[in-house]
Amino acid sequence: MIELKRVNKSYENVEAVQNISFKVQSGEIFGILGPNGAGKSTTIKMIMDIIKPDNGEIFFNGAKLKESDNEHIGYLPEERGIYKKSTVTDFISYFGMLKGKTMHQIELEIEKWLAYFDIQEWRYRKTEELSKGMSQKIQFITAIIHDPDIIILDEPFSGLDPISADKLRDAIVLLKSKGKTIIFSTHVMEQAEKICSHIMIINKGKSIISGSVADIKNSFGDRMISLEFDGDGSFIESLDMVDSVIKYPRYLEVELKDGDRADEFLKEIVNRISIKKYERIVPSLHKIFVSSIGEEK
Repeated sequence: MIELKRVNKSYENVEAVQNISFKVQSGEIFGILGPNGAGKSTTIKMIMDIIKPDNGEIFFNGAKLKESDNEHIGYLPEERGIYKKSTVTDFISYFGMLKGKTMHQIELEIEKWLAYFDIQEWRYRKTEELSKGMSQKIQFITAIIHDPDIIILDEPFSGLDPISADKLRDAIVLLKSKGKTIIFSTHVMEQAEKICSHIMIINKGKSIISGSVADIKNSFGDRMISLEFDGDGSFIESLDMVDSVIKYPRYLEVELKDGDRADEFLKEIVNRISIKKYERIVPSLHKIFVSSIGEEK
């Protein structure tokens, strides 16, 4: 549905996007992942035709992207903007009418989505009264009010509390179940891992890894151990068979130098800590992200 072929964009002496190519199939959730300044927003703005690529091609449904294709796309930009003197209903309705929807269609969608986020009481309030998280929900509704085929979200989870982030994630999954194609950028790996079928990791304007989440994770092998325990596990990082450790509040993800040394690793730790859970796992997206970005520095 959306395809980029060898797309480049530079600003003065900065190569913001370098030879990026990827394809997003109809009905999938595609994540563009990377640290701040990696080129995620620039890539999205080129898809939205807000800025033009220096070279390369962008396709929509097999034909070169044109201005009229925006009618089929909903967009939540990273730089949030809201008309502070409008009511919530007027703000959403304005953008719905710009996309050719009738007031009846818009009102039905407003009612549905305000109810989904449990914020019906804000319908006639001024947008200047909204908190940052509330404002983000309203702008998300605005992005999808015209029932677009493709929804593009730039850092949609930024600034949201965990409950609101989960609610937004569930909304994205709901839209996907209705056949929508969703592209979103994020540096929050946990959210991407939960909902994306395909991803591209981008750093310094270059695509580092691209493909299905399952294939990418499997390609990193079986050297990861998820370990929950009580006691002092600080010695684990210094063990000969351990390559790296990612620390979480209640557990560790341990990467071994060789997957065949998992039994040896268990023997080394079993009498030194109280093990609650020991499981061989494929690496998390967080681990893949850190490893991939680290190798590019």
